[in-house]
Amino acid sequence: MLRISLNGIPLAYERFGRGMPLMLLHGYPLDHSIWGPLLPLLKDDFDLILPDLRGFGESPSPKMDYAMSDLAEDLANLLDQLGIQKAAMVGHSMGGYVTLAFTSAFPNRLLGLGLVSSQAMADSPEKKIGRYQEAESVLAHGVKEVAEGMSVKLTTRPDLQSRLKGLILKQRPEGLAGALRAMAERPDSTQMLSGLDLPFVMVHGLVDALIPIERARVLKSVVAGAHLTEIPHAGHMPMMEEPRMTAEALLGAFIQD
Repeated sequence: MLRISLNGIPLAYERFGRGMPLMLLHGYPLDHSIWGPLLPLLKDDFDLILPDLRGFGESPSPKMDYAMSDLAEDLANLLDQLGIQKAAMVGHSMGGYVTLAFTSAFPNRLLGLGLVSSQAMADSPEKKIGRYQEAESVLAHGVKEVAEGMSVKLTTRPDLQSRLKGLILKQRPEGLAGALRAMAERPDSTQMLSGLDLPFVMVHGLVDALIPIERARVLKSVVAGAHLTEIPHAGHMPMMEEPRMTAEALLGAFIQD
C-alpha cells in the first residue's frame, strides 16, 4: 500500500486505474480491500483511490477522540497531496457517513457522491448509547465478539461471512472504538442532501440486515434526481455480493456516454 502523513496522522491507501477521480470509502469494521471485486470493472473509467480510514487496515488510530468531520478532512488533505482538486466519492455504510461529512464541509470539491448500504439519518438516542457501550466492550475484550456478530449480519453468504470475519479480526480495538464514538455523534444529513446539485447514487441490497432498504427509498424521495439501485438477494455488502450491478450503478451515475 501507499502511505502518506497528513498533519502527523499516517494514512494508507491504494490507487488503481485512470479517468475520473473516484474515492471509495469502506465501512465499519472493515478496510479498503472490500472494494476488490469492483476494481476490474471500474479501473478503465476511474482513477480509483481506496484509503484505509484512520484506525482501520494499515492506517493507525490517533490517541484522541475524533468526528466524522475529521475523517472527511483527512480525505481532503489526501486529495491535496495527490494534486486532485475534485473527485467523486462513494462510501459504504460508515464510509457513507464520512462521504456526507465531506459533502457538508467540502461541497466544491465533489464531482458526485454515492452511498452504498448507508443512510443520512443520525442515530437514535438508544443506538447512540449502544455504540458507546460497544466501544467500551471492544477496548476491554478485543474485536473477536464484533467479528463473530458482524460477519453474519453483513451477508447471508457463508463464503463471504468467513472472509469478512477474518478481515474484522485484523482490525485494532482502538480503531473500532474511535469509529463507534464518531458514528454516534454524527448529525442528520437529510436536509443537507435535499438541496444537493450533484450526481447522487445509492446502492442498497434488498436483504440488508443492518440498514433497511426503506432508508434509501425515503432519501431518494427527498433528493431530486437521486439514482437508487436496489439489488435483489444482496445484504450489506453489494460490492462483494453483486459487484457487476454495483459497478454498473456507479458508472451510470458518474460517466456520461
